[in-house]
Amino acid sequence: MEEENNRLFIECFGLQQQIAPDIPEDRITLTRPDREEDIKRLVSYAIGCTMGRYSLDKPGLIYAHSGNVGFDLSQYKTFPTDPDGIVPVTGTAWFADDATSRFVEFLGVAWPKEHLEENLKFVADSLAPNRGESPRDTIRRYLATAFYKHHLQTYKRRPIYWLFSSGKQRAFQCLVYLHRYQEGTLSRMRTEYVIPLQGMIASRIEHLAGDIAAATSTAPHKKLEKDRETLLKQQAELHAYDEKLRHHADKKIALDLDDGVKVNYGKFGDLLAEVNAVTGGRDNE
Repeated sequence: MEEENNRLFIECFGLQQQIAPDIPEDRITLTRPDREEDIKRLVSYAIGCTMGRYSLDKPGLIYAHSGNVGFDLSQYKTFPTDPDGIVPVTGTAWFADDATSRFVEFLGVAWPKEHLEENLKFVADSLAPNRGESPRDTIRRYLATAFYKHHLQTYKRRPIYWLFSSGKQRAFQCLVYLHRYQEGTLSRMRTEYVIPLQGMIASRIEHLAGDIAAATSTAPHKKLEKDRETLLKQQAELHAYDEKLRHHADKKIALDLDDGVKVNYGKFGDLLAEVNAVTGGRDNE
């Protein structure tokens, strides 16, 4: 259709000698069906609804102002948006309001609830599931490890959802919608998520110590030991991150959207993921 329209316009304006009617595939603006990419776009849209950028109740962009000013929760009745614009994306289900839980909720609202499990499987099968993974586990892994890379690519390294990350152990990660960020966001992130998570991890480590002592066979014992070692590394990483987060929270960092993503992203040091990808190189703002 686009190639035919192109040919008609070329003939209309007498541009046959200047413009070829064939369009390179990378310049066709009408998106062609691609199951994997379309599902990734669906996940991104669901995150947008969770953040308040979009709403199932109204078409188009709903909120893209600054500092959460004028944000109206009443515009998100079918699928409630996150009240603070902070959405955890951890590899373990530590929080009831994390991105995976909200995505499952989104699917159950956007389509008939009775088809939820079938739809979750369709989504998961589109995201390269690992052998033996449940659909929810596949979706959780994608959100925790691959979603942000796709988001950076989509927005040409000028993301609108920012991934705060404790480091390579991914002890804590959360997405924040830059238009809803305000000076108190980091303090809330710390008190509502990072500090409670330290307690949850410590409790889990203690529980694993008991399980390890009670294990009677080699294979379960090794797995429990490995899980405990992972949690100990995450515990150390999270403690260091909490100190940095507290320091930046006390600074009450403000954003000026007129400065662009590159400048504002750099205000948070290494609290954010992919800092070099966003702030380094040529500014494409």
